[in-house]
Amino acid sequence: MFKNFCVNFSKSRESRKVWKYLLLILSGLFLLSVLLVILVLAGVFGKLPAVSELKGIQNPVATEIYSSDGILMGKYYIQNREYLDPQEITPVIRHALTATEDVRFYKHGGIDLRSLGRVVVKSLLLGDRQSGGGSTLTQQLAKNLYPRKDYGMIGVPVNKIREMIIARRMEKVYTKDEILELYLSTISFGEDTYGIKSASTRFFNRDPGELKTEETALLIGLLKATDYYNPVKNSDRALSRRNVVLDQMVKYGFLDGAEGDSLKKLPLDLAYSPLPHYAGIAPYFRELIRDDLEVWCRTQIKADGKPYDLYRDGLRIVTTIDSRLQRFAEEAMREHMTFLQKLFDDHWRGRNLWNGMADEQLFINHDRPFSKEKALDSARIMNVFTWEGMQERDFNTLDSLKHYLHFLQAGFCAMDVHTGAVRAWIGGIDHKYFKYDHVTSKRQVGSTFKPIVYMAALENGKSPCDYYPNDSVVYEAFDDWVPRNADRTYGGFYSLQGALVHSVNTISVQLLMETGIDSVIDLARRAGIESGMPAVPSLALGTANISLLEMTNFYQAIANHGIFEKPEVLERITDKNGNTLYEKPPARDGVPVFSPRNAELMTGMLRKAVDQGTGAALRVRYGIRADIAGKTGTTQNYTDGWFIGFTPELVAGVWIGGDLQNVRFRDMAYGQGAFSAMPLWAGFMNRVFNDPRGDYLPGSAFSLSDSAIHLLDCEDYMEHRPFRFRDFEKFRYRSPLRWFFRRVRRR
Repeated sequence: MFKNFCVNFSKSRESRKVWKYLLLILSGLFLLSVLLVILVLAGVFGKLPAVSELKGIQNPVATEIYSSDGILMGKYYIQNREYLDPQEITPVIRHALTATEDVRFYKHGGIDLRSLGRVVVKSLLLGDRQSGGGSTLTQQLAKNLYPRKDYGMIGVPVNKIREMIIARRMEKVYTKDEILELYLSTISFGEDTYGIKSASTRFFNRDPGELKTEETALLIGLLKATDYYNPVKNSDRALSRRNVVLDQMVKYGFLDGAEGDSLKKLPLDLAYSPLPHYAGIAPYFRELIRDDLEVWCRTQIKADGKPYDLYRDGLRIVTTIDSRLQRFAEEAMREHMTFLQKLFDDHWRGRNLWNGMADEQLFINHDRPFSKEKALDSARIMNVFTWEGMQERDFNTLDSLKHYLHFLQAGFCAMDVHTGAVRAWIGGIDHKYFKYDHVTSKRQVGSTFKPIVYMAALENGKSPCDYYPNDSVVYEAFDDWVPRNADRTYGGFYSLQGALVHSVNTISVQLLMETGIDSVIDLARRAGIESGMPAVPSLALGTANISLLEMTNFYQAIANHGIFEKPEVLERITDKNGNTLYEKPPARDGVPVFSPRNAELMTGMLRKAVDQGTGAALRVRYGIRADIAGKTGTTQNYTDGWFIGFTPELVAGVWIGGDLQNVRFRDMAYGQGAFSAMPLWAGFMNRVFNDPRGDYLPGSAFSLSDSAIHLLDCEDYMEHRPFRFRDFEKFRYRSPLRWFFRRVRRR
């Protein structure tokens, strides 16, 4: 008995000793905590946000870009974040979040002492890592808004104390529902996506209010570890975590047990739609307007006296782009360029595309001096762009450059004839891999320039039925330059209309020289062409480097009865609260560039170019029966292919070529604009005409007056010059015999 007493006494002494040490540790921790709280409140570890600052919390919010018909095109952002409207927080979202992250959210004041006690006992004293972190939703929000800092060994307790203090202050500033709204707008869901609104768009392509219960559970489950439970990368883990959230909802009575079991059996059903900067529709257009928007934002001052930030202030920008027309253009581009690139590769198969070009010339965008060693470095596996999808290739740097530079590129622009509003824009074949915008880049324009020459002639009193000899002429004052026709045939006489319809080079140059080079350049300038134009005879053949946008705009003026409308790209800008910051004026006066009568005549001439000239394939091959007018263009060595055409409502232009000028077809059959560029235009227009909404009806027609039809009524070509009234004048005042023999000699 005495022995048992001694043993028990000994054990009790050891127990008391353990409890003594335990109390000392807890006392020490308590004193240390009190000291740290005092130091944190005193600002030793950095200034704490005041209540006034917490009231005006501003997180970076992505600016959204919309088409004119309300479709989200893309975003400008530093963090891809959208703020929720309170009504978008459904009961399912609220229940899933609180059941999983903070079931006592509506009962505590920012710090949950019960959860905190559990963490101290289980996590710190008993070492149970699965017991949870004890942070409330408000503390997590504080952590997101004011990220943790490195304070060395005491970093964890200092940061925890800071978050608790901030959480308590936030609870005094905001209601519980406001905290929940702010939390759900701020929290990261991975992949540079912040807020449940952005996350629901990315993973399910729908708004939060439309999420199903199992979809909501998946997103809430992501919050534990966004990359580890990412459903795209780790579907099994995401499914398991989703089911844990559903179990939590059942456990706390937010979900019926039978329904929870049923939902757990469902597979993941994602509608994944990432929206990086280059994704979305019209990426070249969005990049085009970004610089102008940045400048505009710097001139607009917010209520706090600071200018707007395009990437942080959540603006809503409505553009003139029509999402359906943009989709039609992108579909037509992909269809045609896939075909054309395959044809191009076959065309060059067995030949050296880079013949005569040094390797260093391929490094057209390099920032450092060309290095042969770097260009010919070791081959490695690369994922590269092809029209069949991404493919693995064993390439070194030079191989990669040659691969990307050998692709034919495309530029496309469509505008409303009457307003100049840009409706569709394609700057290249894929913005992710090819950033250069071929709508604004400048290339030789070929025969698409000829309507400018002919319009200047009409403005100077010429008539569509004036005839000119198709003679080969040497221009001695310009280094004995001789213009040549594409078919190398000469002789006979073409009417001014016929020369344009059949794109006769010799007569186009004659007309330029007779009208005056300066007059032609002046007309082009008035129609918005700002690019340089050389004052040489070859200007008539399109040797000037001009952008597709400028050329399309000139044709817009023709279709709009001689009125030039500056391209319009924006309709409206609002702030994140819906307040209007910019509104496109309801109407504006265009700039009269040439007379309505001459615009009418030019429309008739270009319509004939489609019906009987270089654009005839639109009728024969592509079956377009609508009233259209247009002109093809082909530059020297078939480097650039063009087609610009219009209906009474819509004008569109196409350019096709390579980034390097030796990336081209070698012959006229494939290299001419009628083959390389016009099919893309036809593919776009056929989709437009077949659109059931019918905004741009194929039945609308050009309204040519009877006098215009009369002035256009003549033969395109005659072997002999027709009798003209001015010839009769010569007959009246000169010897009839002398006049007769002169006519015979000319023939």
